[in-house]
Amino acid sequence: MAQAATLNQLPARRRPARQGSFSAWTDRHFKWLLVVPAVLLILALSVYPLLFSLWVAFVNYDFSVPGHAFVGLKNFKQVIFDPVARSSLVITVILSAAAVVIEFLLGLGLALAMVRNFRGRGVIMSILIIPLFISPVIVGQAWSLLLQRPFGPTDYLLGQLLGREVTIGWLTESPWNYIAIIIADVWQWTPFMFVILLAGLAAIPPNLYEAAELDGVDGWQAFWSITLPQLGSMILLAITFRLLDAVKLFDVIFIMTNGGPGTATYTASFYLYTVGFQQFHLSQATAGSWLFLIFTAAVIMLLVRRLLRPEPV
Repeated sequence: MAQAATLNQLPARRRPARQGSFSAWTDRHFKWLLVVPAVLLILALSVYPLLFSLWVAFVNYDFSVPGHAFVGLKNFKQVIFDPVARSSLVITVILSAAAVVIEFLLGLGLALAMVRNFRGRGVIMSILIIPLFISPVIVGQAWSLLLQRPFGPTDYLLGQLLGREVTIGWLTESPWNYIAIIIADVWQWTPFMFVILLAGLAAIPPNLYEAAELDGVDGWQAFWSITLPQLGSMILLAITFRLLDAVKLFDVIFIMTNGGPGTATYTASFYLYTVGFQQFHLSQATAGSWLFLIFTAAVIMLLVRRLLRPEPV
């Protein structure tokens, strides 16, 4: 009786919950209850669309045909044996690899130049990162105006430098159309590499360079023996994230060349867009998306394993 009276005198929020009651169950599972909304949101926005797209890849999902008949691997075979699909994959690899390599080299050079404090450094850095805040559609439109004939100023400026008339089909002739796309992509995304590599350079302990200087190591020797090894993880991060985005290149191509001339600048993303939303072969486009996803995942895994492989002793 005395114990019951004591419990009744406690505030309601401090009374021990009765074993087996609803409040006791919520106390035991409170942390999981907080996670449930986020899990449901992820399932609704990520897992369900992914599983639905996998189902679409194995059926005939055509608006003009009633029902969705199961066709097995037919959609995957159509993509694999489509010469346009194979060429678009090759073009994707070439454009993304060239753009990422150039962006890495330029970003590393800018980071090395900007790592030291000097007057006006903040203003220059603010100008350098401006392209990151511009929509890819605007970037594509701007470079189209700069490169198109006969009104674009690029040919005129090149002619003034070379002392002769220059007429280049930047957007209509190969390989100039590839070069134009790479130029636009490099202009926009080099600041991304620059920012990440600059953060990595700033995190390198200065005492490493001081110790190396005492040993007579400086200049390029210090760069190869200290800077690059210390930047390894940041280089991996920058290249991986940039490559993941580069292989999805679509916006700039849609504005600058629209995949042309013909299918010369079809990337994987542009091919899937054309098949799915212009020809309305949704199942084939979905199957191609899954094949492209598997290919991209395999490349990224090989890249990560290669870069994380320990150096031989």
